[in-house]
Amino acid sequence: MFLSQHSPPAPHTRAAPAAVLGAVVALMAVLGGCSQQDASAGARPGTTRPAAHPSPERGRDGASLHPPGERPGRLPDEPPGPAHGASGVADGQLPDGVEPFEDGYPALTRLDPALLEALREAARAAGRDDVTIYVNSGWRSSAYQQQLLDEAETRYGARDDAARWVASVDTSPHVSGDAVDVGDADATAWLSEHGAAYGLCQVYANESWHYELRPDASTSGCPAGYADPSHDPRMQP
Repeated sequence: MFLSQHSPPAPHTRAAPAAVLGAVVALMAVLGGCSQQDASAGARPGTTRPAAHPSPERGRDGASLHPPGERPGRLPDEPPGPAHGASGVADGQLPDGVEPFEDGYPALTRLDPALLEALREAARAAGRDDVTIYVNSGWRSSAYQQQLLDEAETRYGARDDAARWVASVDTSPHVSGDAVDVGDADATAWLSEHGAAYGLCQVYANESWHYELRPDASTSGCPAGYADPSHDPRMQP
């Protein structure tokens, strides 16, 4: 039987609007649940999250939070620096890893020029032997020196014991710009062998890091030192 050309066309099939809306809502709920699960349980297997930033190694004043024996250029037996949050760079503090050639720190620029030049010459020579000389302390302000002395008295319990490590403001060669504390152990070992050729001498037996300029040492060797600063006549009030 043939259809008449006037026969009505077959009706179109349409999805019910309510059914479509329900499917969309269900899909959004599933996706939302996955996102919440990822956020609470971490990244899904096979995905990589950006690495977290490492914890800061310095305080707000720039001072390292490492103990002295673990700081670059710092010696294991060296007394710690100033308390966190006290004196700053303008008073002579130095961050870790400073070499003698840097000009942005008063601890270096306010040293006696002859001492600084001798230190730089020695550092160049040490570098040729694959040894890096770091400067842990140089010139210090009076306030910074007093702060170190106060902290030493607190640490050692008596002024006499503190005097074995930290001089008074009036006697300290750091305040006058005539002394440097260097590190690390390789650097002090190198200077103990070669420093005299540059006029650099270790002055105190208990401070392998403390060096001062003795110009005659390049020809006659370093003079005899002292057991510690309390035995140095210059340190007497």
